[in-house]
Amino acid sequence: MRKIISVFLGIVVFTVFSVAANAKTLKCQTVISAKADEVVMLKDFGQTVTDLTGGSIKFEIMPAGAVVGVKETLDAVDKGLIDCGFAWTHYWSGEHPAAMLFGSPVAGAGVGIDNIAFLSWFQYGGGKELYDQLWKEMKRDIKGFMLQPVGPEALGWFKEPINSMDDFRKYKFRTPPGIPGQTYKDIGVASVAMGGGDILPALEAGTIDAAEWCCPKPDSVFGFQKVLKHYYLQGLHQVVVNADLYVNGKVYRSMSDLEKKAMEVAANASLSKSMSYRIYENGKALADLTQNHGVILHDTPADYFPAYMAAAKASLEKNAAKNEFFAKVWQSQKDFADIAVPFWSGAQMSNAKLGMAHAATLK
Repeated sequence: MRKIISVFLGIVVFTVFSVAANAKTLKCQTVISAKADEVVMLKDFGQTVTDLTGGSIKFEIMPAGAVVGVKETLDAVDKGLIDCGFAWTHYWSGEHPAAMLFGSPVAGAGVGIDNIAFLSWFQYGGGKELYDQLWKEMKRDIKGFMLQPVGPEALGWFKEPINSMDDFRKYKFRTPPGIPGQTYKDIGVASVAMGGGDILPALEAGTIDAAEWCCPKPDSVFGFQKVLKHYYLQGLHQVVVNADLYVNGKVYRSMSDLEKKAMEVAANASLSKSMSYRIYENGKALADLTQNHGVILHDTPADYFPAYMAAAKASLEKNAAKNEFFAKVWQSQKDFADIAVPFWSGAQMSNAKLGMAHAATLK
């Protein structure tokens, strides 16, 4: 019996030391600060991978600028300067326009896709296969994992109420890069693209006088409420937004089958957990902003929606005409929307009216 126990303990000790000897700590740089709300769920994803692999994969999460600048993050992953990076894929739409269709398909891809429907397209409508192809189109040695649905994002923050598009056009407005920001320019808004860390200093300096970032929780962490008080939730520029992890291809290929499966399972879990996390956290943050910080919540002017949607569709058509892969991805989203959106939008009307009925009792 003692001999059997000794052999068993020996196997356990050998296994533990084997895992420890082969353990990988992946250095992962984000494009945001360590305090950003997105990092909470990124660390949760990392811990899930660590747990599933028995500790053979761990993550060191680094803030923007720790190794390279924000704009160099994808290059750094591709070249192996860092093992992985965390960003929104539309950040790279200047390199390939189709990147926007995965990170932030403007105005719901122009066909009414929201973040939940987008996940349906990604997981079951052919989106994941096209996402994998994106990195080949960009000639990047990268394995991407979609982790965090963020949308729908708020229209943004303003110094004074805006009652029409004419009011909106008076402001220098921070927007995301790529097509969503360009679409604002197309409808006459003075759009200024800049990274997240530059927004608050630019507001304080007067370089811009209105801005969008994300949603109530991340916005409150940024501190928008310190300089602006008028807040608008309904916007079209990023109804769908997704934050992703990019792993160096060589690093990914060196993983065992179990480790690769752990990454996949943890990413799928993160898609659900991040959405659940954000609903509650944004709700708490919105209540805090309006009750304790003097923030006034407004409805977005009605003439914004047709103006932005028309410009978004025109921009999507223009890019599809110029780029074959963009056209392929967008066609896939349109084909999906023709089937899924009539059902999903109709079903959501009940959810929206139910929620609005309760919200009205709180006023």
